[in-house]
Amino acid sequence: MGGRDGERAGTAYGTMRLDKFLWFARFAKTRSLAQDLVERGRFRIDGRPVDRAAAAVRIGNILTFVAHHGEVRTIRVEILPIRRGPPSEAQACYQELLVGE
Repeated sequence: MGGRDGERAGTAYGTMRLDKFLWFARFAKTRSLAQDLVERGRFRIDGRPVDRAAAAVRIGNILTFVAHHGEVRTIRVEILPIRRGPPSEAQACYQELLVGE
């Protein structure tokens, strides 16, 4: 798998852009809204602050962020989605964690 191609480019290497993951997993209605969410600086990957939409997400990462309604969400990435599917498919991509897990 030498070259990067199409939608599967990130998953071929075990990573995906953060904004794309958020859009595919239905945390944002559009990819540009996902980019805005990240660039507001309210995001952490494994405890590290992130403000770049292109930050790499991997299976097992813990994402903590302030959602659109001011709610703090903490999730563990279970799989990297290959498309923006229905909500049930999107929810299978992550596990919701309670604060302190």
